[in-house]
Amino acid sequence: MVTPALQMKKPKQFSRRMGQKKQQPARAGQPHSSSDAAQAPAEQPHSSSEAAQAPCPREPCLGPPTTPGPCRSIYFSSPKGHLTRLGLEFFDQPAVPLARAFLGQVLVRRLPNGTELRGRIVETEAYLGPEDEAAHSRGGRQTPRNRGMFMKPGTLYVYIIYGMYFCMNISSQGDGACVLLRALEPLEGLETMRQLRSTLRKGTASRVLKDRELCSGPSKLCQALAINKSFDQRDLAQDEAVWLERGPLEPSEPAVVAAARVGVGHAGEWARKPLRFYVRGSPWVSVVDRVAEQDTQA
Repeated sequence: MVTPALQMKKPKQFSRRMGQKKQQPARAGQPHSSSDAAQAPAEQPHSSSEAAQAPCPREPCLGPPTTPGPCRSIYFSSPKGHLTRLGLEFFDQPAVPLARAFLGQVLVRRLPNGTELRGRIVETEAYLGPEDEAAHSRGGRQTPRNRGMFMKPGTLYVYIIYGMYFCMNISSQGDGACVLLRALEPLEGLETMRQLRSTLRKGTASRVLKDRELCSGPSKLCQALAINKSFDQRDLAQDEAVWLERGPLEPSEPAVVAAARVGVGHAGEWARKPLRFYVRGSPWVSVVDRVAEQDTQA
């Protein structure tokens, strides 16, 4: 990926020729049809090439949790001890501020056996809708596959690449706009994440993955959290198997780097726009852009 120097003191404002999304209710906990066309190549989430759809895998069966019950960290709880789950009001904002707001929040996945996996979001990408040449919704294109992008904010848009890997997006304000989750800092359930990654990944399955390798990419984090096509069009604000909790700390503005998105070279000038956001200095980020970091410090 070639990324030009970007002036980050005053980020360029992008046009918003996007109306409000139709309030199509997402179906909490209900899978969507997996017959939609697939996306390729891997780690190029919004590229224009497509591959054949693979069958949707079932929920993993890992046996009973090793602890008496789901572990709930005090660091992600309100003062009264209740989990601070983020609702529609959090997701109901344009893609760019939502992509920034995701940084520092905690994604939670509850497996069928009750085990809860948690990861702090450290890297995202914003896709602005029909005007964005790198988005699946470019030109206002709507298909059964990308329907989640046009549903209410907080709806999951999960698609497949290379016929075997998945990427997870969350819809924002504006028809066809969404945010791709690119990387997490694993917080809870690391051994389960490692087991899921080793089971699902191809090639070097015998090598033990380091902690920093578990969720350092959009498809990697989906493997680590057992996210597949069955999660497409679910409501992140209401689903019982996956949700977002408010993190203990929000990164300050200087700690957030804005850089070009990864794997969208086909999108012309849109390939160079600083629409990828990550936490500066985080070892969990998938791709570090030194030029963008220097511009942010300038």
